[in-house]
Amino acid sequence: MSDLLYRLGRSAATRPWTAIGVWVVLALVVLASSAAFGRELEESFEAPGLDSHRASELLAKAHADEGGITAHVALEASDATTEVAPVEVALAELPRVLGTTSNVSPDGDIALVRVQYPAVEHLEKADLDNLKEAVAELSAESSLTLEAGGDLFFAFEEAPTGLGEVAGIVVAMIVLLIAFGSFVAMGLPIGMALFGLVVGVTSMKLVTYLIDIPAWAPELAAMVGLGVGIDYALFLVTRHRENLAQGMPVPEAVGRALATAGQAVLFAGGTVVVAILGLLVAGIPFVTGGGVAISAMVLVMVLASVTLLPALLGLAGHRINGRRRTPHRPSGGWYRWGAHVTRNATAYLVGGAVLMIALAAPVLALNLGFPDDGTKPESRTERRAYDLIAEGFGPGANGPLVIAVDVSQDAQIVTALGDAVAGDPGIASVGDPSIDLEAGVATIVAQPTTSPQDEATQRTVARLRNEVFPAVLDGTSATAHVGGQTATFADLGDRVQERMPRFVAAVLVLSFLLLTLLFRSVLVPLKAVLMNLLSVGAAYGVLVMVFQWGWVAGLIGVEQAVPIVSFIPLFMFAILFGLSMDYEVFLLSRVREEYRRHGDNTRAVIEGIAGTGRTITAAALIMVAVFSGFVLGSDPVVKMMGVGLATAILLDATVVRLMLVPATMKLLGDLNWWLPGWLDRLLPNLDPEAVTEPPASVNVEVPTQSRQGAL
Repeated sequence: MSDLLYRLGRSAATRPWTAIGVWVVLALVVLASSAAFGRELEESFEAPGLDSHRASELLAKAHADEGGITAHVALEASDATTEVAPVEVALAELPRVLGTTSNVSPDGDIALVRVQYPAVEHLEKADLDNLKEAVAELSAESSLTLEAGGDLFFAFEEAPTGLGEVAGIVVAMIVLLIAFGSFVAMGLPIGMALFGLVVGVTSMKLVTYLIDIPAWAPELAAMVGLGVGIDYALFLVTRHRENLAQGMPVPEAVGRALATAGQAVLFAGGTVVVAILGLLVAGIPFVTGGGVAISAMVLVMVLASVTLLPALLGLAGHRINGRRRTPHRPSGGWYRWGAHVTRNATAYLVGGAVLMIALAAPVLALNLGFPDDGTKPESRTERRAYDLIAEGFGPGANGPLVIAVDVSQDAQIVTALGDAVAGDPGIASVGDPSIDLEAGVATIVAQPTTSPQDEATQRTVARLRNEVFPAVLDGTSATAHVGGQTATFADLGDRVQERMPRFVAAVLVLSFLLLTLLFRSVLVPLKAVLMNLLSVGAAYGVLVMVFQWGWVAGLIGVEQAVPIVSFIPLFMFAILFGLSMDYEVFLLSRVREEYRRHGDNTRAVIEGIAGTGRTITAAALIMVAVFSGFVLGSDPVVKMMGVGLATAILLDATVVRLMLVPATMKLLGDLNWWLPGWLDRLLPNLDPEAVTEPPASVNVEVPTQSRQGAL
C-alpha cells in the first residue's frame, strides 16, 4: 500500500491542478445534486420494537390527533378564563393546525392552549414561524404574557450556530501558525478541512437515498469532520516538511509523506469509521443514520487528505516553510520527557491509571434521559412556557402520557382501563377516552404527577405497563401501549442500556483486529483498547459531574442539572474510540518505525515521543478547540458532545499518550512486538510506516540531533 500511496502523492504533487480540478468538479456535482434531488433529513426519534413506537403506530392507524405533534401556548392574565378564547381562535386559524384545546388553571391566572398538528413529516419550519408570528402579534395587541413551546419547537427550532465553530477554527489557525511558523502551512489544513466540510455536509441529503439521516446529524458530523480533517492534514504537512528539510524535491517529499503518514491517516480514519459504524449494532434507526452521516464525513476527510492535500502541497512548493526554510526537528524537550517517563515508568503507569479511574468513577451514577424545555435557559420562550404550565397545572402537564389501546375486539374495556390508570399514584388526571371504532383504537391521555425528567415518571410508565395494564387487560383481546415524548425518550434510554454491551464488544473486537493487522502485534492492540476505554470512561464521568451534578455547569450555560441524553453514550463511545485510535496509530507508527531501524525498544519509545509529541499536542489542541467551540451553543445534545469529546481528547493526548502509553511500552519491552508465528503467517503484510526509498539520484541529507544528556 505504501508504494501505491507514494505514486499517488508524487502524481498529485506533479500535476496539482488535475487533482484540484477533480475535487472542484466533484464538489459542484454534489452541491447541484443535493439542491436538485436531495431529500429532507428526518426528525424522528422512534425505534421499532419499543412500546412507545407501537403506541405511535396505533395512533397513526386511527389518524388520532395524538399521533401528530403539538405546540402549546401558555398565557398569564388576571382573568385567563376570558382572555384565552380569542387566543385559541387565532391559533386555530393557522395553516396545518388540526385543532386546539384549552384549559384554565384552578386559580384562573394561567391558561394553556394546545395546538395539534399532523405528523412531523407533513410539516416544515414555516409552520413554526407562523406560530411564533401569531403569538408575537397577540402579545403586541394585548397586555397578556404569552409564551410558546412544545414538540413543534423541538422539531424545527434551530439553535443559534456559527459562533462556536468560528471560535474553534480561529484557535486552530493560531495553533497551526505557532506549530508551523508559516501562513501557507497553516492555511492548507484549514482550507482542506473546510472544503471537505462543505462536500460532506452537502452530500447528506443524497445519502438519505440509502438510509434516513436525522436532522441533527450534520452539526455533529461537522464537529467530528472538522477536527479529524485538520488533524490528518497536520500530520501529513508535518511529515512533508521533515522530508523537505532532508533536501528532497517537492514531489518526492510529498510522495514519501503520503507513503508514511498517509498510510497512518488511512488506518486512523478507517478505525474511526469502523468504530462509528459499530452503531449499526445498536438497532436504533436514527442512531444508525447519525453514525452513517459521521462516517461519511470522516471518509470525505480521509480522501481529501490523501488526494487533495498532496496537490495543494505540490502547488505550495517550498512556500510551505515560509521564511523558516528548515522546519522543526524532533524536539529536545519531548526527547527528555520521553526519557523521563521511561525512567519512571511504574510511577507514571500507576499515577495515570489512578487519575483516569477516578475521573471515570462517576459513570456509575449515569442517568439517561432527554433534556426537555425545563432545562433550557430562561431567556428562551420554551422555558418560560414550561414554567408557566408547571405553575398552573402541575409538573406532569409538560409531559402527558398518550395511551393507545387496541380495542378492535373489545371496546368496552376502555372505561375500566381509564379508571385503573387514574387510580395509579403517579397519575394526576386522565382525560376522557377517545374511541375510533372503525380503526379499533382508543386513546387515553394521562398526566403524571411528576415532571418528564423525574425518575418517578419513568417508574410510573413502567408500572402502567407491567402492573396496571395486565390487571385490567389479562383475559381480553385488548392491548395497551404508552406513547408520547416522555415515554419515547424513557424507552430509548432503556434500549441504549440494553444494546450498549453488544455495541461496545463489537467496536472493541473490530478495533483490536484492525490494529493487530496494522502493527502485527497482540499486546500493542490490547493495550490500545484498554487505554481508549479509560479515555471514554473518564469522558463519561466528566459528563455526569458537569450535567447531572452541576459542577461548573454555569460556566457553559447549563442552568440546572439535566440527565445525559439517552443516545449520547453510544455516539461518544464510537467517536471517542475512533479518535483516540488516531493518536495511537500516529504515535505507535513512529515508534515501530524507529524500533525496526535499531531494535532498541526503550530508545524507540523515546524517539517516537520526540518525533510526534509536538505534532500530537498541536493536533489535540486543535481538536479540543473545535469541540469546545460547540459548547458555546444552546443545543444540549451538541453541548454534551462538545464537553465529552473535548475532555476525552485532552486526557487522551496528555495522560494517555504522554504517560500511560510510553510507561507501558517501556515495561513490556520487546513483548510489545510479539506475534504468534501462526498468526504472523495468517495476516497479510501491511506496513504502516514503510518508506519508499527515493531514487538514487536524489541526494538525501538526514539531519542528526545530539542525544547527549537526554538519558
